[in-house]
Amino acid sequence: MALDKILSIAGKPGLYKLLTQTRTGFVGESLLDGKRITVGMRNNVSVLSEIAIYTLEEEVPLREVFSKIKEKEGGKKTGISHKAEKIELEEYFFGILPNYDEDRVYASDIKKIIQWYNILLDNNITDFVEEKNEEAVAPSSEEE
Repeated sequence: MALDKILSIAGKPGLYKLLTQTRTGFVGESLLDGKRITVGMRNNVSVLSEIAIYTLEEEVPLREVFSKIKEKEGGKKTGISHKAEKIELEEYFFGILPNYDEDRVYASDIKKIIQWYNILLDNNITDFVEEKNEEAVAPSSEEE
């Protein structure tokens, strides 16, 4: 499942899988407990594929940050809890994204990123690379 189908809903814990859209919003399923909820258009909703992290030079897409965490952790859960102290979270994040903008990326943001990564891993969503042109994979036919 791609990150463009995974949502963060303000005021709701965890992440949600987009199931379907309705006239007034959409239906999501919690990745934590599997419960379905209906969310209206007035809720503040973020699609994970659209989130980026500030660095000193540019904004890095969240999928790249998740890929770096996956690489550092060898495909396993993070070695640090999202409930760790602020200084520990910042040290961990520096190991992943050394040039992140400390003035615009808060400890609460780092907590969310670590928590989201672990939730995605628990749900076997580990393919964080952006899907490129699929035609390059198609085998060529020599018969014509």
